[in-house]
Amino acid sequence: MIVPSIDLMNGRAVQLRQGRDVVLDGGDPIARLDEFAVAGEVAVIDLDAALGNGSNADLIRAMVRRRPCRVGGGIRSLEAARAWLDAGARRVILGTAAAPELCAQLPRERVIAAVDAVRGEVVVDGWRTKTGSRVVARIAQLAPTVGGFLFTQVEREGAMAGFDLDSVHAAIAAAGSARVTAAGGITTAHEIATLDALGADAQVGMALYTEALSLGTAIAAPLRSGQGMWPTVVCEEFGRPLGLVWSTRTSIERAVAERRGVYWSRSRNALWVKGETSGNTQDLVRIDLDCDRDTLRFTVRQQGVGFCHLERRACWSDAFDLDELERVIRARQSQPVSGSGTSRLLADPGLLAAKLREEAGELADADTAERTVHETADLLYLTLVALVRGGGSLAGACAELERRHGAVSRRPMVAK
Repeated sequence: MIVPSIDLMNGRAVQLRQGRDVVLDGGDPIARLDEFAVAGEVAVIDLDAALGNGSNADLIRAMVRRRPCRVGGGIRSLEAARAWLDAGARRVILGTAAAPELCAQLPRERVIAAVDAVRGEVVVDGWRTKTGSRVVARIAQLAPTVGGFLFTQVEREGAMAGFDLDSVHAAIAAAGSARVTAAGGITTAHEIATLDALGADAQVGMALYTEALSLGTAIAAPLRSGQGMWPTVVCEEFGRPLGLVWSTRTSIERAVAERRGVYWSRSRNALWVKGETSGNTQDLVRIDLDCDRDTLRFTVRQQGVGFCHLERRACWSDAFDLDELERVIRARQSQPVSGSGTSRLLADPGLLAAKLREEAGELADADTAERTVHETADLLYLTLVALVRGGGSLAGACAELERRHGAVSRRPMVAK
């Protein structure tokens, strides 16, 4: 799979050649993050921190709350690594500080060790200091305590001249169960597919920024078999499946370029832009490939009535859940209904606050299973009203809970 990369200097996305010369200004990092996150996790590297020239910590904190990110650059202590995991980073990338003793104190699956090498010799301190250590030896030393490796061939970084596959082969063999992400010189879909077949990911920056490689092409690169068409499960952000469609490499490329639901119509033998005639459009959030690389999942924000041609939300019968309740509340917000309690709560913040306090107290005092269920339902409903009224979303609240679940520092649970 592809891991898009955003390298930061002075608050800007940049690309360096061989770790030294800035050769490209990639613009606003937040805009790049929104663009790249369609592919999944994005690598965010603080070059200023890595080089000892300051940091982009405030910017990165905003980025990890916005999209799934793995964070690296200048993380040189256990406390700093924990702080980034607590802030919402999916994984931390440790370079100079990576040692078995430190890594063993962190969740293994969330630690990536950066192994940067110039012609096979490991370099540290922002690629400026040679260590005399060889790549395979370094990987073998760290493999028991980390979940992944970022293996960068520094002499090929930013040069767009291809990568040394034999070196990556050796790194994969030494890594064992830890997954290797290769970086430096990767520029083609064939290279991404080759790495994926070996069980490795491809971290790509320069080729994406210069448009030598499109993100859609890179995402589709590992797809196998399918005779040029792949079944695609379309889901909403909260996980509800909307329907089953088909994709081709062409439809994927256009979907990613336009960030909307674009598929392949087998009946018309042509591209199909969802909602182009009905108005029930889709904003594309993310594309995932399954483990066999022969099925896709599109996560979308569905607009309009719904996905199904029968003017229903989904092609399967809807089950009432919190996602559906959120939509009902939003409908009351956009079109208030006379006599509706929901419409009144949305319009009267004082009443909403009073009801929240009332129902929270009743839930706290519930002493039977039946009463607990009843009061929980009341409070969940009121919580969603407050969430919608405040401009939030259930998907956003779930993302916040996911970030907290990923924190490694535990807050004391005490009454205020």
